[in-house]
Amino acid sequence: MKATLEFVEERFSRFNALCFDGKLPPIPLRISNARTYLGLSRYRKRRGADGSVELYAFSISISGRFDLPESEIEDTVIHEMIHCYIWISGRKDTSAHGRLFRDMMERINREHGRHITISHRSTPQEREQAVDSRPRPHVVALVSFKDGRTGVKVLPCTDRSLVRYRRGVMLSGKVTDIEFYHTDNPWFNRFPCSSALNVIYKKREEILPHLESASPLNVGYFSVKR
Repeated sequence: MKATLEFVEERFSRFNALCFDGKLPPIPLRISNARTYLGLSRYRKRRGADGSVELYAFSISISGRFDLPESEIEDTVIHEMIHCYIWISGRKDTSAHGRLFRDMMERINREHGRHITISHRSTPQEREQAVDSRPRPHVVALVSFKDGRTGVKVLPCTDRSLVRYRRGVMLSGKVTDIEFYHTDNPWFNRFPCSSALNVIYKKREEILPHLESASPLNVGYFSVKR
């Protein structure tokens, strides 16, 4: 299943009573579209007139991108609730997942049959599963470097962006060639689209099969022809 706000709100209420004796106040809960984490808790700091530091504006975000077992989403919610419980109680832990966190995690696992872990960042397999698989138009630059590496870059489809990128990358002195393509292959949905002068390194043989049906673009210094 994929996490929904209704599910997370219901589980927060249930586990607050079951695992935290109802001591957690209402906390804003959100469903995110994150691919790099399953859950994330936050707070803000402010300094009082006496110099003391107060934590406030607590929140919990749960990613709704991943199709996961219900129990894993529940464990993620409890993981973030432990963080908030420690912050709100004003106790100092030895680290982000220090002694206090581990003691609470182990107690909840033992008493309630949970399987909460220290880290619940998404795995490479989960991130791959979360990639948008719908066809979308992309302009892709295939960049060949003098050291033999190959990079891929998804760019905004504007003359200015493409010409600026071509000029900037070639002036680096590290590049032998740039090939531009127009494609709607969903494989490229995984790459961020920007005009930044960078690439994501991939093996050429991994990239080329996804460009088999792509249309080459002629990107000169002053115009783009498709």
